[in-house]
Amino acid sequence: MEKNTILAIVFSSLLFFVWYLVVLPRFSPADTEQGSAPAQTTETAAPVQAAPTAVEPAAPAAQEAQDAASTIAATDGADGAAATEAPPPSPVPEKEERIIIETDIVIAVLSSSGGDIISYKLKEHNDKGQMVEMILPSVFENGTVKENHAFTIAFGNREDVLSGRVRPIDAYFKVNRLSDLAVEFSRDFALGASGSEEVFTLIKRYEFKPNEYLFELNITLDGGYSVRNFDFQGASYTLSFGPQIGPRFEKLDQRSEFRQYLTYNKNKVRQEKINTLSREVPSWAAIVGKYFTLIAIPNINQFDVFFSDQREPGLPSASRLLITRQALNNSRVEDKYYFYLGPKKPEILDTYYNGKNNFTPPLHGYQLAEAAKTRTFMSIPPLENFLKWILMVLYRIVPNYGIAIILLTVLVKLLMFPLTRKGSESTLKMQTLAPRIKEIQEKYKDNPQKMNAEMAEFYKKEGYNPLSGCLPMLIQMPIFFAMYNLFNNHFDLRGAMFIPYWIPDLSLPESIWDFPGGFRLPLLGWNALRLLPFIYVGSQLLYGKVTQTPDQKGNTQMKMMLYVMPVMFFFILYNVPSGLLIYWIFSNVLTMVQQVSINKYNASKRAAAPASPGPVIAPKKKKK
Repeated sequence: MEKNTILAIVFSSLLFFVWYLVVLPRFSPADTEQGSAPAQTTETAAPVQAAPTAVEPAAPAAQEAQDAASTIAATDGADGAAATEAPPPSPVPEKEERIIIETDIVIAVLSSSGGDIISYKLKEHNDKGQMVEMILPSVFENGTVKENHAFTIAFGNREDVLSGRVRPIDAYFKVNRLSDLAVEFSRDFALGASGSEEVFTLIKRYEFKPNEYLFELNITLDGGYSVRNFDFQGASYTLSFGPQIGPRFEKLDQRSEFRQYLTYNKNKVRQEKINTLSREVPSWAAIVGKYFTLIAIPNINQFDVFFSDQREPGLPSASRLLITRQALNNSRVEDKYYFYLGPKKPEILDTYYNGKNNFTPPLHGYQLAEAAKTRTFMSIPPLENFLKWILMVLYRIVPNYGIAIILLTVLVKLLMFPLTRKGSESTLKMQTLAPRIKEIQEKYKDNPQKMNAEMAEFYKKEGYNPLSGCLPMLIQMPIFFAMYNLFNNHFDLRGAMFIPYWIPDLSLPESIWDFPGGFRLPLLGWNALRLLPFIYVGSQLLYGKVTQTPDQKGNTQMKMMLYVMPVMFFFILYNVPSGLLIYWIFSNVLTMVQQVSINKYNASKRAAAPASPGPVIAPKKKKK
């Protein structure tokens, strides 16, 4: 293997190493350590009962006193007028009511406390034997589980909400079950001091559809003749999703799991920075994980989008989406939102572009499938999509994704064999010409320009291109990155079994022994003994032995490539998805088979080649 080929391999390996450990984590906000969420303060909004004109029984005295004491800290403009609870003329709900809405693919649990969603499970997707929970609960060290509320409303702007000065509404709402797939929550609130007649109604109406991961949320603020505008520190309200989308994870390492924050506007996807206001009003905004996503489609104008990773106790990290509705000078506000909460599958998301969904009128034109595209360093979507199409065809023939990965690897190696052989032939010719090249370099070492001219003339005479050994390898690099991204992110590999009891999920690392009691190796953090990384190292070392030529055995660079690089990649790849390691191992095995056949071909070609001409002798200087 000539020097250029060695440098190409080293450069490519280092490029991958830097990408994997340094560049890739920057494409998604890192799991930075922050302090816990601020302590909760006085409620920002306190509920009241229907306006005094409502015909309802009077509330019990104790309940009336309790409600009269509640206040909302949200202020109305600079004068600081408080929005408070009016005297309750009728009973309020005294306990939480939970509503379960179930479709063919989703089970949602809603709470009358705030009119929020507290659970959203996907029936067709599993997480360690259970349905995937898309609203991640907080689990504390003592084992207690806190149900988190999502799609909350607070009367204030995002700064007040995130700082804790304004809390999301958690009072009990009246419940009106409209149908099996629709529910409405309502509650009255008052502006000003207790007893004020400036009363408005907040209504949250959810509507789900059969076989849809997308649902509709309608928010209404109705001030009637009492409240003429809604302005709480510059906002009508702030709608929040948080603290984290599911499924469960240990850490956002940007490989096994990650978060990206996207907005879409004018046919362009923009990756947003965390804790920064979106630069423009988007058509939709999304929190994107490795396999699942939340997409918010505000069917309104005059709003701001903000992403936050403000920590939540009991969770490894948080990913929040806040939509602040700007203050409005109207007595009635009716806003409609669509939320997609489900798998990141292009074929599902594309239905909202072509209108093939269960909404009336059909939603169309939303490029939601843009949220499913891979956005990492060296991602090549067209090539990845083509390879994924071939993988799916192979899976239909052999319904096992592990075997389909192996067949795809074989197919790619066969297609790349001409390039591999070309590179090998170039290496063989370089070895043949090496003595002559060295002599030219020695002869003209004091005259670099002359040496370069002689080398160029020599290469031209011999019909040799010094880049011909590196070029086939560099051409294959895009395929390598495309295969990596495909096997690391393809949704259908999630939960796909290859070998029972050993590799039950190609999207996860396999294990032959899980360390007991949650033990992790110090520094490394490994929690299981895995077999595939050892097989990979063995295949890589054997590959190096097979491809090594006699003149490289004493080469220090080649020793590093042969021993150091496989060990380094062993630690890098220890916890990667098993589907990716299967590709890598079989790629090494097939390359070894190819190299053995190429070596035999080169040996026969070398034996048939004429003897090399004598050395180049420098002319002797004439004596004066």
